[in-house]
Amino acid sequence: MRYLITGTAGFIGFHLAKRLLDEGHFVVGFDGMTQYYDVSLKEKRHAILSRSNGFKPVIGMLEDADALKRAADLAEPQIIIHLAAQAGVRYSLENPKAYVDANLTGSWNMLQLAREVAPQHLMLASTSSVYGANEKIPFAETDRADEPMTLYAATKKSMELMAHSYAHLYKVPTTAFRFFTVYGPWGRPDMALFKFVDAILNDKPIEIYGEGRMSRDFTYIDDIVEGIVRLSAVAPDEVNRITTPGVEDTLSRQAPFRVVNIGGGEPVELMRFVEIVETAVGKPAIRNMLPMQQGDVPRTYASPALLNALTGFTPAISVEDGVRKFVDWYLGYRG
Repeated sequence: MRYLITGTAGFIGFHLAKRLLDEGHFVVGFDGMTQYYDVSLKEKRHAILSRSNGFKPVIGMLEDADALKRAADLAEPQIIIHLAAQAGVRYSLENPKAYVDANLTGSWNMLQLAREVAPQHLMLASTSSVYGANEKIPFAETDRADEPMTLYAATKKSMELMAHSYAHLYKVPTTAFRFFTVYGPWGRPDMALFKFVDAILNDKPIEIYGEGRMSRDFTYIDDIVEGIVRLSAVAPDEVNRITTPGVEDTLSRQAPFRVVNIGGGEPVELMRFVEIVETAVGKPAIRNMLPMQQGDVPRTYASPALLNALTGFTPAISVEDGVRKFVDWYLGYRG
């Protein structure tokens, strides 16, 4: 298969591209190499992918429609997977324009491109942040998701809405998947696990927001990639509408469009997560307890029922195993 993947120098895009290359697929990777975090980490990810003759990188910003078109011309993709975005919940308070540029304008450019290319399947990365402070748990794809707590969440939900309209107008089969707290080797330095491990090893305090009373549905990167790969084979269509009792399908009645959670439905309290990290690192953390940050939500909790009904898969790698694998990678990466 031929793939165009945006965000291949990023955490999730790197792992997905590597999996597909290892399976013998052809991948054109598009990335902007932005300064949001250490560019050398992004360059190292791309260097690993470039060891494969099946990988061709294109460097450009999502806001540059011509650059995206060049990548598509090189890829001639059967499947487009749009992972690139301005990430980070808290950074959206500091630099909101970056989110409008990348997540709205950039995603619209991708939709326009898909309209022209007409791939077999367009896949878009969304986020559990769209559920906001939803009190109904677990979060199901059919729950209300129109009270975002941050601009980041608002831009992702807006991308979903734009994608539905394009799927309706131009009949491009489109799946938007909502990630739940992804972690693992080669992760982003701004994420909690990376910061916790780095601080503990350097005898610095870790910042625990919400005084540790929050919980997150941590999803290991290999489970995320497995979910994406399996969903790529299930393009939204009436022939695969789910009728399983107790499972609500999000397949639109007006368009070949579906939203799917990728999370295991096993939330972990933040203080328990800290204890797991301490065990994996082998030393206790210096804990700095802080109030809830602006824009944070008390919990994330995925319903994996639709993902399982569509693919037979539910993320199941334990946080204990996943954190241990991250620490092993970190120790090697930092030398």
